[in-house]
Amino acid sequence: MKRKILIVDDEQSIADLVEVYLSNEGMEVLKCYNGQDALDCIKKEALSLAVLDVMLPDIDGYKLCQEIRKEHFYPVIMLTARTEDTDKILGLTIGADDYITKPFNPLELVARVKTQLRRYERYNHLLPAGVQSSSAAEPERDSRIDIRGLTIDRDSHKCSLNGSTLSLTPREFSILWYLCENKGRVISSEELFEQVWGEKFLDNNNTVMAHIGRLREKMKDSGRRPKYIKTVWGVGYQIE
Repeated sequence: MKRKILIVDDEQSIADLVEVYLSNEGMEVLKCYNGQDALDCIKKEALSLAVLDVMLPDIDGYKLCQEIRKEHFYPVIMLTARTEDTDKILGLTIGADDYITKPFNPLELVARVKTQLRRYERYNHLLPAGVQSSSAAEPERDSRIDIRGLTIDRDSHKCSLNGSTLSLTPREFSILWYLCENKGRVISSEELFEQVWGEKFLDNNNTVMAHIGRLREKMKDSGRRPKYIKTVWGVGYQIE
């Protein structure tokens, strides 16, 4: 079964270009040129990933991303001409997994799509058609972790704190899972970024800090006196 990718862009030439490159990688591409058609597609199609233009004639890409996150965990990549850091952080904190600015190299977009699919399939135990699972040869790991009222379940992709459900984006879930799985160990921003995003960490990258801040906000965990996600200054983050 082919991976099904949704491309939403009001510039048809861009959508057509992306379709060519992704189709050459064996993916099925669905194209929408406005937000309403995209919403209809999101509701009826079993998608593997969505690429959303921010600036659309009716419903913007941020709103589409929020709608996707109400029901789905598959990766979302924002595609836009905006370059300001605040716009990028907004997209990431509402649930987007990556952000690419126009003009862009189609090969870079393809690489980022493939990276996000690998991460999503790895964390959710999904395998593309024709690929055999190697889990029999790998040691079985716990799929559920409990830490002082914080419960996170990798199989169901659910998380709760003291009995209350935490509504996390896939990226936030992956960050929290990695920290919990490495309980007691200090994880650097570089390691966290490379493990969760699957890309090389660059200096002055504030993406991890922004996501940690959002996680703490949802957990009502004080940044100054945190109960769960602690900052080890100059080193990284830790859950004890």
